[in-house]
Amino acid sequence: MDNQKFDEFIKIAKKLNDIEIIPLLMGSVGLEIITGENWEAQDLDIHVPGDKRGWEVPPEISIYKWIDIVNIMESMQYSLIDLHEHEFSKEGLSVEFGILDTLPNFAGVKLEDLEMHQKENVQYYLLNPEQYLNVYEASSKDSYRADKNNNKDFRKIDFLKYMTYNT
Repeated sequence: MDNQKFDEFIKIAKKLNDIEIIPLLMGSVGLEIITGENWEAQDLDIHVPGDKRGWEVPPEISIYKWIDIVNIMESMQYSLIDLHEHEFSKEGLSVEFGILDTLPNFAGVKLEDLEMHQKENVQYYLLNPEQYLNVYEASSKDSYRADKNNNKDFRKIDFLKYMTYNT
């Protein structure tokens, strides 16, 4: 498990908390935290409040407080490398921001069911195994994501099905 990426998430989340955003840690880093398994995380996926229409909205306005987030990331020496993907980079680490409010329509994950966590007085959300399963199953139907991830998601889905139904 890559604690360096999680530690970096906590640093970013602390600054997001300062502007009244409680982020959701998504992707492989979040999955590693809840499963204890190493998923060879390549980046950080952070979801924050935004327009529930997602891709239908221009990227510069789809995430609420976007200018504040850009300022935070730049203050941490990150460079915005892809506005459409809301992707920043620093020293080989990619951090992508997604829209929390798209989860109900995309994967059936209710925002009120997200579990709040805290580390070093930093508040953040994590999905539970069943919610992760819903997200990865929905993602697996996305051909762009399937091509990009070389079917890694299917291994995660199998693991999460086992974890969810055998505990």
